[in-house]
Amino acid sequence: MKNSIQTLKGFRDFLPVDCQTRNYLKNIFIDTFETFGFQPLETPALEYASVLMGKYGDEADKLVYRFQDQGNRDIGLRYDLTVPAARVLSQYSKQIPLPFKRYQIQPVWRAENTQKGRYREILQCDIDSFGSSSPVSDAEIIAVIYNILQKLNFRRYSIRINSRLVLSQILSSSGITANQNSILQSLDKLNKIGENGVKNELNSKGLSDPQVISLFDYIKRAQPDDNLSQVISRLADFNVPPSAYIFDPSLVRGLDYYTGTIFETYVEEPKIGSITGGGRYDNLIASLGGPSLPAVGTTLGLDRIADCIKELNLLPNLPTTKTKILVANFSADTETASLKLVSQLRDQNIPSLIYPNSDKISKQLKFADNLKIPFVAIIGPDEIKSNSITLKNMSLQTQQKVNLDQLLNILTLS
Repeated sequence: MKNSIQTLKGFRDFLPVDCQTRNYLKNIFIDTFETFGFQPLETPALEYASVLMGKYGDEADKLVYRFQDQGNRDIGLRYDLTVPAARVLSQYSKQIPLPFKRYQIQPVWRAENTQKGRYREILQCDIDSFGSSSPVSDAEIIAVIYNILQKLNFRRYSIRINSRLVLSQILSSSGITANQNSILQSLDKLNKIGENGVKNELNSKGLSDPQVISLFDYIKRAQPDDNLSQVISRLADFNVPPSAYIFDPSLVRGLDYYTGTIFETYVEEPKIGSITGGGRYDNLIASLGGPSLPAVGTTLGLDRIADCIKELNLLPNLPTTKTKILVANFSADTETASLKLVSQLRDQNIPSLIYPNSDKISKQLKFADNLKIPFVAIIGPDEIKSNSITLKNMSLQTQQKVNLDQLLNILTLS
């Protein structure tokens, strides 16, 4: 019995139609990032395990793909893009002018339990501002999120905003001073296991019922601190309306490296979890041996956003191909003329495809139709004699004889 051919669980192939959706999103992301002044950055897929481990928290650390290479080095696949970017700032701090605003679009890997919207290889799209502790930097990151969601025609969503400093004050007011990160990791599960589930987990970690009751009471009564209030007030200056965001004192963001403002975006439908998430992390670069640099950023979950826009029918009618014309291969006798034509078209930056075999013209036309190529050029013996080209419009099902200049004009205007 033959083994079935398939991808590993949590990993996916992307056929051309899927890539078109992903490229559509990436183009919108990059255009928005660069409009806001962010610069591109790329880092290796593999990092030393010492760079990755101990930055995310015990539960997230377990999801890092970690192994020894042939040189017995302890290494791991990127879990996110934030820690590698922080490593770059640590390593090249004297070469990068500050403040530095970077964007990065690369895959990351997590040993997740797969489910809807959760995969083991995902494409992360990050933006970060390094070197400024100003509330303006925090607000600008949120403004980028808002602008992208508007461009994608999202309407029913909420950007939830909180601060680790607010959470720290809530814990202290509740008499919880030890193991605060562990307590926050439990609180971070509120949307997954509900209030009763979180309370039971907190009890198992040694909190008394009065402490747990006090904790939830303080959460319900919490207000933004001064710094978070400044961040929120500057959102209006970036033309982000109050309807787009909400202060949520129960929001945690489970990674340990956050130090200040935190934020996530949730859509009402489909129930897929957060589609963006980030915050301020002012100690991470120093923890990697670099200078003490404040930083704030966010991830936009391209995979989840792609799933959402498909389910919500927000995807515009994208062309299935950028190829404008198929040059048919009529016969061996006319092949040279067809090859010359496709070269002339490409010299004019017109996306063109040459059919490699001299199959029946009907088969070549069907091939063009399947790929949604709008035009087919045919050069047969009659066209050779008259120095012309038969141009077939696939959508109108019409054809005409044209010369090269006329063909170029039609394709340029189409």
